[in-house]
Amino acid sequence: MRVISVANQKGGVGKTTTAVNLATALAATGKRALIIDFDPQGNASTGFGIPRDKRQPSSYDMLFDASLAATAAQETLVPGLSIVPAVDALAGAEVELVGEENSAGRLKAAIRNLPPVDYVFIDCPPSLSLLTLNALVASDGVLIPLQTEFYAMEGLSQLLKTVEQVRARQNPRLDIEGVVLTMHDKRNRLSDLVAADVRAALGARVFQTMIPRNVRLSEAPSHGIPALLYDMRCPGSEAYMALAREMMGTAAKAA
Repeated sequence: MRVISVANQKGGVGKTTTAVNLATALAATGKRALIIDFDPQGNASTGFGIPRDKRQPSSYDMLFDASLAATAAQETLVPGLSIVPAVDALAGAEVELVGEENSAGRLKAAIRNLPPVDYVFIDCPPSLSLLTLNALVASDGVLIPLQTEFYAMEGLSQLLKTVEQVRARQNPRLDIEGVVLTMHDKRNRLSDLVAADVRAALGARVFQTMIPRNVRLSEAPSHGIPALLYDMRCPGSEAYMALAREMMGTAAKAA
């Protein structure tokens, strides 16, 4: 089971869209996948059409009782894909965890009780908070969605520094799973320039597959389904299928 945090402290870069659709794409290839919605906004849960009154047990509950992870995962419309939903109370979890024993290792302890799957994706909040720290401590890798716009690199160095600190102090197996360029507009020269700059700076850490700016990706959550179910032939869906194949190919080479 490979645990991957989908993280970037900058909001609006496509973290939830990537977690939902990449997990869906992997499930479509026959892999078993699970999403932990770890963002208090609960957008990944909404993206699978889970009503707020049906989100128990939740990722919040798992933090305070690791045994609840065994029953927290809910099946989705996608065969082979489940999700642990988020609730509003997750926003107060950081305050509640301050001073608690092993406050940064709570999610890791809970994940041990999840049903066995091939991939676990943790949809992190848009901040370098105690919730994100829990996700990094629990993960094997970090997947970083990066928008191909002017401020793309702003804050990325801080995230990479945080990953290095977690690796040195709390989780030596933590690695950069890769950087995925999102919201790419091939008609916009600036998008190509930003993509080139990111590749020059990070090299092989950047996936070749880029996720295009695509209205179908934005529409799908309002229908409570991933884009791959909403329109499997739209450019966004095809890009996430390509990203899933590239990720599996990279993992196979590493093995």
